[in-house]
Amino acid sequence: MSERVNVKKKSAPSGGIRVSEAKADAALPTLGPKEMLRWAWTQLTSMRTALFLLLLLAVAAVPGSLFPQRPANPAVVTQYIKDNPDYGQLLDSLQLYDVYSSAWFSAIYLLLFISLIGCVVPRAIAHYKAMRSQPPRTPQRLSRLPEYGTLVIPAHAGIPASDAIHGAARLLKKRGYRVEVRDDDGARPSLGAERGFLKEVGNLVFHTSLIGVLVSVAAGGLFGYSGQRILVEGDTFVNTLVGYDQFNPGTNFQSGQLQPYSVQLDKFDITFDRESEGKFGQPIDFSAAVTTKENPDAPARQETLKVNDPITLGGTSIYLTGNGYAPVVTIRDGAGNVAMQGPVVAKLQGDNYYSSVVIKVPDAKPDQLGFAGFFLPTAFVTDEGVSFSGDPELFNPQLTLNSYYGDLGLDEGSPQNVFELDVQDLTPLNARNLDAGGITLAPGSSYTLPDGKGTISFDGVKRYIGVDIHHNPGQLYALIFALLAVAGLILSLYVNRRRVWVRTGTHGDGRTMVEYGLLARGEDHRLAGEAAALRKLLAAEWQLSQDEPAHASSPTTPAGPSGPEKDQ
Repeated sequence: MSERVNVKKKSAPSGGIRVSEAKADAALPTLGPKEMLRWAWTQLTSMRTALFLLLLLAVAAVPGSLFPQRPANPAVVTQYIKDNPDYGQLLDSLQLYDVYSSAWFSAIYLLLFISLIGCVVPRAIAHYKAMRSQPPRTPQRLSRLPEYGTLVIPAHAGIPASDAIHGAARLLKKRGYRVEVRDDDGARPSLGAERGFLKEVGNLVFHTSLIGVLVSVAAGGLFGYSGQRILVEGDTFVNTLVGYDQFNPGTNFQSGQLQPYSVQLDKFDITFDRESEGKFGQPIDFSAAVTTKENPDAPARQETLKVNDPITLGGTSIYLTGNGYAPVVTIRDGAGNVAMQGPVVAKLQGDNYYSSVVIKVPDAKPDQLGFAGFFLPTAFVTDEGVSFSGDPELFNPQLTLNSYYGDLGLDEGSPQNVFELDVQDLTPLNARNLDAGGITLAPGSSYTLPDGKGTISFDGVKRYIGVDIHHNPGQLYALIFALLAVAGLILSLYVNRRRVWVRTGTHGDGRTMVEYGLLARGEDHRLAGEAAALRKLLAAEWQLSQDEPAHASSPTTPAGPSGPEKDQ
């Protein structure tokens, strides 16, 4: 048998071509540059690619929460690189400290944007054509459809097939169907009806809104900015670059975008809980009375700034984010000159507004002075001599400090944290472990520093607030597009695309036979309910009993004037 097979493989009919030779001679298609571009565009604009890029964008954003970001706090990034010299520079070369403006994150963002546009535009064109086209032609056998039924109109009702089909068309139009009546089918007129186009509209709105969200977020990142500022009672903030304590500009930010408005903190009030057990002394309400001006020539307005209730000025939103106490001090140097005077922001550290205080006096002569310690709104002293705050209100304010002199390092130009004092290169003047002891001041008291270095006086206490200032030109549009995306998603989930066909025919005895079928595009668990509702409407239109039996086969083929009657 093997020999016969070999012979057959070698043999070929006269004039024929061997299979191997045919394969060798066949010209295989090749992909040129144009075809490769078309293939790449097809892959990029597929919905699968769009979903993959969306997932990849979410994954690419993860390093932004794992590593400090330079736009948010450059000093933290610099310190992180110093603390991790082995891989800090490598991470910086990979742009992991600038994730959201990095080349690779921007590339994913741009590809997702292009992919969504490539998905939406062809689908929108195709859906527009589908909405303009007529419903599909009536199938020959409606009984094959998922939902099928028949009705019989008695001869005494006097409703011919053409009137019955137009009555069904009116009912379907009232039910929201787009209907086409086909009267050119001889004695068996029919209609095609379709509805549910809002399902695809919802899909298109959803994907278009995603594009809108991407554009809005990109606009906010490019042209927005944010900053922080601490305001002590009586201070005024003017919206200029030098007016911010910390400023984070967008990628394409220009200083000309800043509107020259001003905010002055007149008074800050806190309400503490004095009744609830277990929550005594906790703050329950914050209220900042401010005076605002849209521009230098605008009239002043009195406004109230509260938590979760920002004020809006010059296209920016100003939020109340923090508060505390600011002791007012006056420091004179060894020559008796005022080297520093004014409020010093105390940073909250513990319960009852227990706060740390750092004072740097670079203008003191002959040596620069530094102070570090604590501010206690209501000071209590334990038996061991340890001071603590017993209440957040100013019942017994106390300022406890250690003093130092030497070079503060401010002349070198390196940035420093205003809430921290590096004492490594400073000489202590006052401390608990020194003969001079620490400095303890009450409002109105003063202290003379050792070795003729000067004096410090505690003049009073003011309150301060911390505000966050945000300007995002795409924020409102992002909200609108997000709401549209939700609305489109709801439409696509709850609206079903359905088609209905109705055909009528007349028996020789005058009865009019009506058959109908329903078909859904995609899954539709409510299609049976729609069929039942349609049957009920048709039966009511022709005053028929809804219990009329359905026939399993196709409706009657109407007989001619002398033709026999065929029961179905």
